[in-house]
Amino acid sequence: MEHHLVLRVAAKLLIPPILLFALYVQFHGDFGPGGGFQAGVIFGAGCILYGVVFGVDNLQRVVPAGVVRVLSAAGVLLYAGVGVWSLLSGGNYLDYGVLAADRVHGQHLGIMLVELGVGTTVSAVMIGLFYGFTSLRP
Repeated sequence: MEHHLVLRVAAKLLIPPILLFALYVQFHGDFGPGGGFQAGVIFGAGCILYGVVFGVDNLQRVVPAGVVRVLSAAGVLLYAGVGVWSLLSGGNYLDYGVLAADRVHGQHLGIMLVELGVGTTVSAVMIGLFYGFTSLRP
């Protein structure tokens, strides 16, 4: 890939806006279209683009496989933890209204945390799948 100069320059120009757009979709998802799943897919695709253009070894230096495994589990734990937190606060599982003194703020906080957990898990699983497929070299 060292000789594909145009591809490498284009990727260097496109990857930062892709990752920034993923963050926008993540944190604007509770106000409009988007959310955790869409943001996770966009973020994962940006990382996979980096791996395709610059090599899987370079991507694994940026996002090690161990970090991917931890983030996969951490996102699921965050999602489940919000549900347990709402149970312990006296509500139903994932009843976000009990997470704060004001029900509206609790709803906003709960949705934001759940969507963050979903986005983290989806992006980490996508990168993990990419690692899995690229390790199957003949």
